[in-house]
Amino acid sequence: MSSLDPKLPLIQNAGLEGKVVLARVDHNVVEKGVIKDAFRIDSTFGLIHYIASKGGFPILMTHVGRTRDKKTGHIKTGPGTSVAPVVLYLERKLSGGFVVPELPVDPELGIVSLDPKSLAPLVGKLKAREIGGIYLPNTRWFAGEESKDEKTSALAESLAGIADLYVNDAFGSWQPHASTFDVAAKLPPYAGFLMQKELSHLELVLHPEPPFLAVVAGAKYDTKIGPLLKIYEKTDHLLLGGVIYNAFLSAKYGVKIKGVDEEDVKLARDLVEKDKTAGKILEPGALVESPSIETRDPARGRVVKTKDFKEGMEFGYFLDVAPESFDCPKISAAIGGAKTVFVNAVMGLASLYPEGSARFYSEVGKNKGARKLFGGGDTLQELKELTPGLYMEAMDDESYYFFTGGGAVLTAIESGAYGIKPVKALLDNAK
Repeated sequence: MSSLDPKLPLIQNAGLEGKVVLARVDHNVVEKGVIKDAFRIDSTFGLIHYIASKGGFPILMTHVGRTRDKKTGHIKTGPGTSVAPVVLYLERKLSGGFVVPELPVDPELGIVSLDPKSLAPLVGKLKAREIGGIYLPNTRWFAGEESKDEKTSALAESLAGIADLYVNDAFGSWQPHASTFDVAAKLPPYAGFLMQKELSHLELVLHPEPPFLAVVAGAKYDTKIGPLLKIYEKTDHLLLGGVIYNAFLSAKYGVKIKGVDEEDVKLARDLVEKDKTAGKILEPGALVESPSIETRDPARGRVVKTKDFKEGMEFGYFLDVAPESFDCPKISAAIGGAKTVFVNAVMGLASLYPEGSARFYSEVGKNKGARKLFGGGDTLQELKELTPGLYMEAMDDESYYFFTGGGAVLTAIESGAYGIKPVKALLDNAK
């Protein structure tokens, strides 16, 4: 791992004795009221234990899901985006329980205000060690979290009013919201242990040991184009997946593929032109085509070869690469010979035909000499589901590292590790 910016304020340099510590974590792991994977929660246990061991009193906060209607601005609250499952999990795993304060909720505007005085009795119980910690409601239930107006400033002031110092341990929450950005200017701010770990490992992606193989996938081309072009410059070989690869195929071969917007195809043409000279993009060559993204139908799903493409041809959905793609000597050599492998997202568009992705993970696992860096919870979840044996092995293998936020990694690739706005806020407001 690389060293951190010496100006980054670190939690281990803060005096915590008798202090109320407001910690922003990324426990956004709840889907329809159920925890889908606890990896992000477990990754913050070090911070929670440290605060308690140093005599501090923890107040945690996280966002869960998407609650804001972009058209109306209304905020939807309810069990599906509640932090309750996270608190229950913490209760089972840690000795001291966390209490979620009950705050007034407007049916359209969410939690309109946070009055530090109303929380004073609960903070008093926290300081008396009658409770293990306080866990605020979903930060996206608060009217000022994402609004970027006077409500945001008011929320940041209110959050600062309930604590003595602020810790950001939410690497995956890279967007500059009240709880990740604005509050850092209101309290002495510090980087938590997970944040430090993620920033250190980012350097392995930003300055990789060559040969460098990157896998970039996603459901929309336009949201990944900036990081994709940046990583293209760094990589020796690039594998594409998801709609990003489908857009590339449409642009390169002049074919139509279901689920690919014409706008994405236009954007992909620049990459097609760029790669004509550099030749970094590896073509899997065999793809699984299906007329549906809803159900698996072996009678209608089929493998098609890119060598058979002709301009004007139309196809259904390409849901994944076919396993035989990895028999290609060029692809096999690129995976096996890489010193750094970075996988940003799942390769397949859906999980109906996962055999190709499973084969890819197995091939990466055979490269014992490479640093293998995976970005985002979805990638980790797919690795766990498709290759459980490899997943268990990877958890105890130092050559693997799993970032808690894929979007944060891509943002860092485009702007630099310390260009991520919540991280920059820690530097800018450090005393």
